[in-house]
Amino acid sequence: MTILTIIGARPQFIKAAAVSRLLRQQCHEVLVHTGQHYDYGMSQVFFDELGIHA
Repeated sequence: MTILTIIGARPQFIKAAAVSRLLRQQCHEVLVHTGQHYDYGMSQVFFDELGIHA
């Protein structure tokens, strides 16, 4: 099974970090970043610090 996760705003990054780890244990997850916050401090920092798979 493939799950599509779409994130764009900071609250969604935090939610996705917790859910994504569990999803990846059970199925294939494709993560789509909308680019709403394209600045490192508002986007990439969440991928780095929360361990969200790019």
